Amino acid sequence: MARKATRSRARSSAKAPSIPSGPPRERILAAFMALLAEQSIEKIGLADIATRAGVSLAELRGEFGSPVAILAAHVKEIDRKVLADIDRDMAEESPRERLFDVLMRRLELLDPHKEAVRSLLRSARCNPGLALALNAMAVRSQQWMLTAAGIGASGPKGMVRSQGLALLFANVLRTWVDDDDPGQARTLAALDRELARGQRMAGILDELCRIPEGLCRMTRRSRRPRRDRDEAAGAAGALG
Repeated sequence: MARKATRSRARSSAKAPSIPSGPPRERILAAFMALLAEQSIEKIGLADIATRAGVSLAELRGEFGSPVAILAAHVKEIDRKVLADIDRDMAEESPRERLFDVLMRRLELLDPHKEAVRSLLRSARCNPGLALALNAMAVRSQQWMLTAAGIGASGPKGMVRSQGLALLFANVLRTWVDDDDPGQARTLAALDRELARGQRMAGILDELCRIPEGLCRMTRRSRRPRRDRDEAAGAAGALG
């Protein structure tokens, strides 16, 4: 039922939004994403962003220090919108279904920026520095997405989950950018497939985490008789 509701929300790509007539920060974000849809991030200059946004360089500098910082702000804004629209009716569903719903909502919000995402994916393939920066942003975002789905994202295990989900979602994005079907069937299938794979990997991780504990218990049991023998020998020596 939840999956059916989620599928009904999927829609075709919307047109890229025009530059809003609002605060400088909003105009800068919109201008940057519009430029990114037209060219690679490496070719976008600060002056280009200021001109497109209709702000001065001083105003741009007051808000952001670099194009990557603008991108990070855009990612954060997408996070905020996803978190503000959590479907409370999903609370009784399985963690996987809740996460599916959260990530589909994220894709809906990214829909107007599909060409910009395509541009980023293309640049990341040949720019290791950009790839690392994008990964760091993605991991932070997926921590919030996991939390929104009611899945633990804190501690070492949470970091592993967030990194794994960031990689899985990147795989989904590669399908999504070329999915022009209004029902987004390929994207839905890719997300379902990746989450199933992630669920299996999480199970394996849980099993691996249990192994050291088992080894510790076995080691303690193997050491106890020797310690008991040593203590008995010491007691006998003291008595002799």
